[in-house]
Amino acid sequence: MQALNFPKYSFRFKNSENKVSIFDAIRKKFVILQPEEWVRQHCVHYLMEEKNYPKSLINVEKELVINDLKKRYDIVVFNPNGSIHIIVECKAPKIIINQDTFDQVARYNLALNASYLMVTNGLNHYYCVMDFNAEKYDFLKDIPSYSLQ
Repeated sequence: MQALNFPKYSFRFKNSENKVSIFDAIRKKFVILQPEEWVRQHCVHYLMEEKNYPKSLINVEKELVINDLKKRYDIVVFNPNGSIHIIVECKAPKIIINQDTFDQVARYNLALNASYLMVTNGLNHYYCVMDFNAEKYDFLKDIPSYSLQ
């Protein structure tokens, strides 16, 4: 897999039936290593190791329903009170992040009401804070590190 614009992390891999899998510490299982999964796993480690979010507050690849459509978010970070702090949308490195990508995560956020959004293809990372009163988001240089609110 290609190098990404994240710090270097140590991952567990296994080969089975000519497929490489990577261990997901959140789901506690090996998952097939696809380009988007490579980005997702780097992002999970980034949240835990660089931003100090507890593993117990991170959730990966869960279904949500928006306008009667079933969707799956990539990563959600919860606040200790159970509300959603951050939604992360991961794309494969070859996917260019554009307005459609932001619209996708913003649609998810209509249902989830996260305070922060992160969109990454592993090479470029974009961070936003929500302004619910003005119904817009503002770009940030990074997402905040974990702290007890």
